[in-house]
Amino acid sequence: MHDLPPDLPRLRTLETWLQLNLAQVRQAIAAAEQREAERQRGIEHRPPTPDWMIQYSLGGRHPLHVHTGGCHMAGPRPKGVTREAALRALADGVTACSHCRPDSELGFLEG
Repeated sequence: MHDLPPDLPRLRTLETWLQLNLAQVRQAIAAAEQREAERQRGIEHRPPTPDWMIQYSLGGRHPLHVHTGGCHMAGPRPKGVTREAALRALADGVTACSHCRPDSELGFLEG
């Protein structure tokens, strides 16, 4: 450690400065712990991943692709659907994702 000043006034000043900095560090630690607790609560209360999803066009009007649940290619806002809805969408001509291949998973055969 660095050499400390020999006189009492400067030592008291240094003590005050260290106390203030320690208080700031403790506040930052408390805020970081709060953020981590909130993140953990979010993970614990996250709804389950749907088995099947449909990705819609911008504005949500037209279905673009059918995906398996959890497919990372599904875009920012896919909608979870039932197995029957996924099969119906494929039968109606909605494209199956070429990455997760929901048509294979569903046993869907075109035609």
